[in-house]
Amino acid sequence: MNDEPMDMEYSERAIIVGVDRGDVQWPLEESMDELERLSNTAGAQVVARVSQRMLAPNARTFIGPGKAEEIAQLANSLDADIVIFDDELSPSQQSNLEKILRKQKVIDRTALILDIFALHASSREGRLQVRLAQNQYLLPRLRGMWAHLASNRMGGGVGSRFGEGESQLEVDRRMVRKRILSIQRELDKLQASRDLQRKSRSGSGIYRVAIAGYTNAGKSSLLNRITGADVLAYDKLFATLDSTTRRFCLPDGLEITLTDTVGFIQKLPTTLVEAFKSTLDEITEADLILHAIDANSPQRDAQVQAVRDVLEQIGADSIPIIEVFNKRDLLEEGELERLSKRYPGFVCVSALTGEGLDVLMDRISKAASSSGILMDVLLPYSKGELVKLAHERCVIRSKEHMEEGTRLLMLVPRAFVSRFSPFLREEEGADDESLSDTAEQSDDLAQDLDIIAIDGLHT
Repeated sequence: MNDEPMDMEYSERAIIVGVDRGDVQWPLEESMDELERLSNTAGAQVVARVSQRMLAPNARTFIGPGKAEEIAQLANSLDADIVIFDDELSPSQQSNLEKILRKQKVIDRTALILDIFALHASSREGRLQVRLAQNQYLLPRLRGMWAHLASNRMGGGVGSRFGEGESQLEVDRRMVRKRILSIQRELDKLQASRDLQRKSRSGSGIYRVAIAGYTNAGKSSLLNRITGADVLAYDKLFATLDSTTRRFCLPDGLEITLTDTVGFIQKLPTTLVEAFKSTLDEITEADLILHAIDANSPQRDAQVQAVRDVLEQIGADSIPIIEVFNKRDLLEEGELERLSKRYPGFVCVSALTGEGLDVLMDRISKAASSSGILMDVLLPYSKGELVKLAHERCVIRSKEHMEEGTRLLMLVPRAFVSRFSPFLREEEGADDESLSDTAEQSDDLAQDLDIIAIDGLHT
């Protein structure tokens, strides 16, 4: 009897393939490093890398036909199970490659990312979003899946053009389209619920901050460190897909919401952007974006640009942004100074140690304060609910109990300005000089923030 322990979890052996087009922003070697990490995240073991320098991919086989035959021989010699391409393959390219690589599965970067998303989606909405993207990806590729049946049709001539393969193909296409419509209807219902939640948060006057960034930049760790939450945070690509929102009080007492969102990646599939629209809306409807960046990543600058591209793609390029370089504790000496020259106005923190978070909190406080309206009001004592609202939703600069009521100088979220407008005080000479000075300081806050819009960022 064999007492040797059996490996209960088999890892597929993978060969990864890329085309070198001379991209300076994201060199092939770095892109392949990321593809290998994606493969590992999905549970595959990379046993070889293959690349080919080409100005443009081959229309039929993506790589050259000779290189495809070479990969087929290599895959057989290494007992590879799967060949993964670093770019999205067209349905015809994938079909042609499968004919050459007869024993191995052929997938592209998009299919790999979808597989990882399927592994990590936990909420009902997240699972539906992944299923939608998978079916949208699958629909144009159905023809190749039934090509073997079409090729086995007997005879020819009239009456032989409607073989089993074509019939099954049409059945499957209708089934996938029906599935896509069904998933979209379910997502629309969840979208309506999410929209109500967002509208409620917007109507509450709470300042909304979204954390966006490249996958594995430490967004969840940053949320945990700032709010004391216990959100899943692993050193893996796409460890979390579902957005998480937490309430948090800034040092000046202002309450905000902080939302952790799905990570971005270079060559982000269009189907994922469309499927995760409701999740990405958390970014587009935020008052401020914290762009979390892995300061220690060798692909740091390329990752920054990839995130900027996606933010522009989803229409978030006009929202104020603070670039937050995370993992400060891992930076080498002198790197902080180099960062300050390339990224003026950045904040460098460590979600692990908490270093630099006081600076970040100050920047968020200034941003939130600049979004409000400075108001000097006198609230009658009969309006206790407004005094309560002021303490909960406004930043109070000064407070004075007078004979007629409570006088407050405060920064008021725009959603509540109409509630306090009837109680505005008129300026009364010298007594209000200090208040006037405070108003001027408030008006100048936006100029002192160093918060920049995406279209003004350095590339």
